[in-house]
Amino acid sequence: MNFDFSDDQKFLKNEARKFLDANCSTAKVRKVLDDEKVAYDAGLWTAVAGQGWLGAAIPEKYGGLGLGHLELCAIAEELGRVVAPIPFASTVYFLAEAVMLAGSDAQKAALLPKIAAGEVIGCVATSEGPGVLNAAGLQASVAGGKLTAVKLPVTDGDIATHALVIAKENGQPGLFLVDLSGGVTRDALQTLDPTRDAARLTFAGAPAERLGAPGEGFALLEQIMDRAAVLLAFEQCGGADRCLEMAKAYAMERYAFGRVIASYQAIKHKLADIYIKNELARSNAYYGAWALNTDAPELPVAASAARIAASEAFWFASKENIQTHGGIGFTWQIDAHLYYRRSRQLSLVAGAPRVWKERLISHLERRNAA
Repeated sequence: MNFDFSDDQKFLKNEARKFLDANCSTAKVRKVLDDEKVAYDAGLWTAVAGQGWLGAAIPEKYGGLGLGHLELCAIAEELGRVVAPIPFASTVYFLAEAVMLAGSDAQKAALLPKIAAGEVIGCVATSEGPGVLNAAGLQASVAGGKLTAVKLPVTDGDIATHALVIAKENGQPGLFLVDLSGGVTRDALQTLDPTRDAARLTFAGAPAERLGAPGEGFALLEQIMDRAAVLLAFEQCGGADRCLEMAKAYAMERYAFGRVIASYQAIKHKLADIYIKNELARSNAYYGAWALNTDAPELPVAASAARIAASEAFWFASKENIQTHGGIGFTWQIDAHLYYRRSRQLSLVAGAPRVWKERLISHLERRNAA
């Protein structure tokens, strides 16, 4: 078995790294972080669309490259390395995947080409506040094709053109596609990572189109989350690996008591622990990528494992990167906090690790009982 990317996929990954090194420096990330009026890097978004990355997994007949999910995983990892301040995940991992999974032919023809061209920005509006959303507590409703709801927090909700919304229709939960050009009020929310803004969306009679059949809302959402979890895991692996590189580089040049701090056993232990967690996360991410690309029945288990391991690895690596830098690691001018912010944001954007641990246990119990 081949447990790595193919030569062509490695070439794509290397070219993506070169492109992002040239077009997404931490200085650009900081411009978005420092300016409350700027929600994302519009220039980078246009450039990424020009590379065709937004349509990497979208079929050619809908304007995409038709490459597949393995190639998208390779791109995701490189975006994670540079903490790219663009709504790539919301648009590609969630919106595009939802339309490809459950959209009608007309919905696919109308939306997928615009996603591939960068003309559409997506968001996922599921949460209605603290706690795990379920059918009993769902307040959002659709009647006569019009949505009434309050959703928060919604990542990229302040800049999105379209939203995926879960709501009740005739008492049954459904997943709906909503054009945000009318009937929607947006209120910006403060978050730990301003390079990926969030908002409260208030829907007052916004037109909504259902994806899939009536009553399938939570089942479809779970499938979409499984797909997104694998792609997010690669972003997290990319960020975790970059944190290890930063920590190692600093430890090799920082002197204390006449020796580089990398020679001290405590620092060696930190770096070794980061490496172990990163490798565990990558193994699970590769398993998830295989399951996603082949549409294997193991996808729910693989996605849950990838999500849990990658969330833990990125958080741990970003935290220990700060610790390795010592006092200066907490300062604004050092880039370590950019990765810590993003690690927390990515660990929550598709549900907290606690939720994914419960899902993993449930899937394993059902599988073992079969």
